[in-house]
Amino acid sequence: METSIYRNTCPRNCFGTCSILSYVENGKLIKVSGDPKHGYTQGRLCAKGYAYTQYVYNPSRLKYPILQMPRGSGNWQRISWDQAYTIIAEKLLELYNRYGSNLAAGYNKFSGNLGMLHYAVEGMFNSIGPHTKPIGNICASSGLQAVKASFGHVVSPNPEHMAGAKLIVIWGANPAATNIHQMKFIFQAKQKGAKIVVIDPILTETAVKADLYIQIKPGTDALLALGIAKLLIQRSCSEDFSPGNTVGWKKFKNYVMTRIALDSVCRETGIKLEAIEELARLYATIKPAATWSGLGMQRNENGRDSIQAINSLVAMTGNLDIPNGGAYFMHDDIDDFPLALSNHPEKKHPYVEASRCINNIDFALSANNLDDPPLKFLWIASRSPFSQDLNIKDWEELFKRLELIVTVDLYMTKTAKYSDLVLPAASHFEEDDLHVSYWHHWLSINQKAISPYFEAKSDLQIARELTRKLNELSPGFSTFPAELEPVDWINKELTPDIKDLYSLNSYEDLLAAPHFRKKDYEVPAKKERFYFYSPDLESNLFSRPSEYQSDEDCSYPFRLLSPQSLLKIHSQYESLTWLNPEPEETIVEINDEAAFEKGIKEGTFVSVYNKYGSVKAKATLNPYLPIGIVRVNQTSDNSINQLIVNHLPAVRSQSSSNFYDSHVDVMRWDETYE
Repeated sequence: METSIYRNTCPRNCFGTCSILSYVENGKLIKVSGDPKHGYTQGRLCAKGYAYTQYVYNPSRLKYPILQMPRGSGNWQRISWDQAYTIIAEKLLELYNRYGSNLAAGYNKFSGNLGMLHYAVEGMFNSIGPHTKPIGNICASSGLQAVKASFGHVVSPNPEHMAGAKLIVIWGANPAATNIHQMKFIFQAKQKGAKIVVIDPILTETAVKADLYIQIKPGTDALLALGIAKLLIQRSCSEDFSPGNTVGWKKFKNYVMTRIALDSVCRETGIKLEAIEELARLYATIKPAATWSGLGMQRNENGRDSIQAINSLVAMTGNLDIPNGGAYFMHDDIDDFPLALSNHPEKKHPYVEASRCINNIDFALSANNLDDPPLKFLWIASRSPFSQDLNIKDWEELFKRLELIVTVDLYMTKTAKYSDLVLPAASHFEEDDLHVSYWHHWLSINQKAISPYFEAKSDLQIARELTRKLNELSPGFSTFPAELEPVDWINKELTPDIKDLYSLNSYEDLLAAPHFRKKDYEVPAKKERFYFYSPDLESNLFSRPSEYQSDEDCSYPFRLLSPQSLLKIHSQYESLTWLNPEPEETIVEINDEAAFEKGIKEGTFVSVYNKYGSVKAKATLNPYLPIGIVRVNQTSDNSINQLIVNHLPAVRSQSSSNFYDSHVDVMRWDETYE
């Protein structure tokens, strides 16, 4: 029996963007393996990747378009694709006739599939003219702004080069769970004698493997970076620093020396002076040093300050412009591409100049406040806000106001359950696509390896077919080029400049192997200007009260943290028995001393609560967890996100979703509920 091998790419919102070899017999995916020609992943996958055969053929996958009447009833009816397209098209046309534009129609899409051809959703909506669209990055806006403020644009070194660092400082990241491929480069460095430092509020799987672990209070990372900077300046360890092509060094130095008090740094961060002195000694005496600012660190109100301060620490220690050093966060290589689908020209309207944009970070609240016209139609793709977002009650309110909710997904997510129409999405093995990472610098192809599961379709195919239905009912309503095939869109991305950047002659080159980006990110400071952190002199990073919490919120004694885990990404992969053999329980980790004071023992059922609601969870005691923190795993049906509410002020509307600024209390379940 002949086995065909295809190249696929994992499309998840993950650092790896792993290149996959897919083995197909008689039209069925039988096995996956890592692609040894990919220079970053080097022939390996994570557990989630190896479980993809179960993911594709999972009996829980959606097979057909289904309609729910009434919404939320669970009364689902299988319908044909033509019926689904007719329902959608007729509603779009009716709303246009009612309001005179498509502003009453919109979409909410994010990162469930990061392939470039999944921008078909954006292109499809652009093709009907001004509408309601999301902007902003839920995961990383604060950090991206910080990196832009430091470098002028978003840049991050080649992660493979971390293997040559002599000091690696992992600040608020847990790659042992969320970026396992990077661990091999970290271990390579350690085998050659590098020191590994982890700074994190939680003793993570990565921290356990470090030479030095610093436990920090959440949200105080900027203070620690500035405290280290002060010690270095006091001890003339930065004498050799040459400002070079930098801006703001004198102002930064003056701020550190006049406004940063080391005793206050110790008090606010919870870190002893000896530990801060050791960090300063390591930065002063070891080069090259690679410093990695994690995504979790910028999910609080001080996130932007923290990453800018850390970047400045990296610069003043001379680690920006040397090989194997640098400041890591993420990059924007994807912006080099034309992104033809995302940038499909918006159809002109007689009097509405452009689409109205609302921030993804607080999408539901903003959508609820829209009028003239209100939002009445919502298309949800590549995400499940009821599992992933904060401000869940705003989403519940929005769903009550909408007249038609369409969700495209592979599984019946919590969001899909409350939709009117659910369309089955193709997996990445069932479609063609093109991928770059936001961490490494490799370009890879995704080939269609198998036929779609039952009647599943890709976002691009749905856009093409819905366009035909719209134009059948109202000629010229959509300008989307429905005749173009996936390979046509891929070739649109591979412009002469992109081919040169990735050393490509043609699309076919990617069928043989992934290709590496030629531009060298290893020494950005030699080529580009660096801007030192310049905090507002009127601001006070010490004990700065949260902008997002009332006094009532702050009365809850525990800060709530819910970091990602090894075998899931939010609710994704939850139904795979290979990864989760038992139904997942909500678990709350609590310090054993704090638990003792509340009469909570190992395995006790507790209520994790605040004024927004409560979640039942099983307690597990963790003596290494700070007393003022609880850690809760992410589940979909009993989501801890329902307790996370942060409505950002307009001035901070481009910040990340501040998941880690919420507070809760914990009580034995039987004390209040039984």
